[in-house]
Amino acid sequence: MRHLMNPLDFSVEELDKLFELAMDIEKNPEKYADKCAGKKIATCFYEASTRTRLSFEAAMINLGGSVIGFSDANSSSASKGESVSDTIRVISCFADICAMRHPKEGAAMVAASKSSIPVINAGDGGHQHPTQTLTDLLTIRSLKGRLNHFTIGLCGDLKFGRTVHSLINALSRYEDIHFIFISPEELRVPDYITEMLTEKGIPYEEVIKLEDIIDRLDLLYMTRVQRERFFNEEDYVRLKDFYILDKKKMEAAKEDMLILHPLPRVNEISVEVDDDPRAVYFKQVQYGVYVRMALILTLLELV
Repeated sequence: MRHLMNPLDFSVEELDKLFELAMDIEKNPEKYADKCAGKKIATCFYEASTRTRLSFEAAMINLGGSVIGFSDANSSSASKGESVSDTIRVISCFADICAMRHPKEGAAMVAASKSSIPVINAGDGGHQHPTQTLTDLLTIRSLKGRLNHFTIGLCGDLKFGRTVHSLINALSRYEDIHFIFISPEELRVPDYITEMLTEKGIPYEEVIKLEDIIDRLDLLYMTRVQRERFFNEEDYVRLKDFYILDKKKMEAAKEDMLILHPLPRVNEISVEVDDDPRAVYFKQVQYGVYVRMALILTLLELV
């Protein structure tokens, strides 16, 4: 039995197989329509989510399986004080696989250590979000045709952004990736990330202004400033509109630059950018369904 806690849990070769499977699912959905017949996924979400939870549920339904679970800690026995360890032991009696989101870092790892079914980390605090990373990698691979030889700018909340941390770690295993970190001083990428890049000899830059470097980017990964990660409202209000990507800024970007965003968006990307063919964040959502279908099949050993 295998779990997914971190995008590095899969080797580059295993990821290639996963992405090939996801792309085959995209092309031949009917071939996979009954692969999970009789199987159930439990989506245990202690923290609010739209895309990730519904993406897992759509993925299992597309595979012919069914869904149980909860979308809020208050609608689970956690509200009565039940531990994550006990919850997963109970869920293991009902479901074949579990996707768990929790506001505390390491909660999914605790669940995996006590579970008798595969557990997928669907986001733990500001730590990791591996299936979003798989989604990001599949999007880049499908639309760029490669996962190497490019410059990527990551913009916004790089301190608390679990999607950013996961993506940097995952891309660090591919050749000739140049990172540019774009953030205010207060939301800089954590030291453990830059130390890891330095140790591996991977080039990176840290800048404050997006407009200074947008013309150099092959990919721009935008993120929102996350209200729920701030300890006081004043800091959030001061920083929430620090970056707004609009048509004017896009004029300086390469014609084939892609804009990704893990969503939800607040106002860091103007809606006027949505019609730009370089904006692929809604395509990214669809790729998330395909890659989660592939992951469910892989962890349940149905392929």
